[in-house]
Amino acid sequence: MAAGKILVTGAGGHLGGITLDLLLEKLPASQLAAISRDPVNKLKRFADKGVTTYKADYNDYDALLFAFQGIEKVMMIGAHAFTDRIRQHYNVVTAARQAGVKHVVYTSMQRQEGAGIAMWDVTESDTFTEQALKASGMDYTIMMQPPFLETFFFYIGTNALKEGINVPFGKGKFAPVTRDDLAAANVTVLTEEGHANKTYKLSGNEAFSFAEIAEILGQAKGQKVSSKDISEEEYLKWKGFEGQPEQLPQFRLAWVRAMNAGNFEEITGDLERLISRKPTEFRDYVRSNYPPTKGLF
Repeated sequence: MAAGKILVTGAGGHLGGITLDLLLEKLPASQLAAISRDPVNKLKRFADKGVTTYKADYNDYDALLFAFQGIEKVMMIGAHAFTDRIRQHYNVVTAARQAGVKHVVYTSMQRQEGAGIAMWDVTESDTFTEQALKASGMDYTIMMQPPFLETFFFYIGTNALKEGINVPFGKGKFAPVTRDDLAAANVTVLTEEGHANKTYKLSGNEAFSFAEIAEILGQAKGQKVSSKDISEEEYLKWKGFEGQPEQLPQFRLAWVRAMNAGNFEEITGDLERLISRKPTEFRDYVRSNYPPTKGLF
């Protein structure tokens, strides 16, 4: 069990917030800290429980250095794409080292080493961050994540039961997982011994391709779902992208390409071993969570 204080970055977001919620089930609030660029609104529920909260973001080195004082472990949630991730992550690693942090746990994206697949504005910064951590002298744990089940509808839309699955198909498969399961794995690494200087690939236990989604979704929902292999050009014109930032269609297509190329195909069992149960699978998740209750973006 962890003895020193643990700080969770990005605790006002989805994965960071769930991780902190689960940590509170295992540790006293006095042993936990969190940062957010808007702690008054984003971290109030944690502060009310006794968690130490700070206003800081990855661009503010001095604020990070202040927040990291007296911290033993940092749960470092990766920054969003298109936000100068390399500079932000460098600030976190360097401030943690200067403050005397002993162990940083980092959420990277799963990838196939040597496959030549580079995720737009993700792979380069992930690789940089991993190398910076390994060279820092601190203990590190790399948590390599696949796509999230909660956001998988970004690629197939919210109305696939009626409109079908209309995506460029490929031979590659992928095994997405829930943020809840990833957060549970984070907590295991943060609170138990034996995870220093290790890299985990946190896949689900069931991999499938875009060509197989319609059948799986139809079985889960008890209805027939159509499926069509469309061109990348057609996908970029999908109405779900209308009114969105200019780079978003290309960014989503980059993820589809990576999934089709098998970037997330490897099933390791790491996630199941860390959380001591089988991860939630796609067919079980969509049975009660698709269509999503919120909009596409």
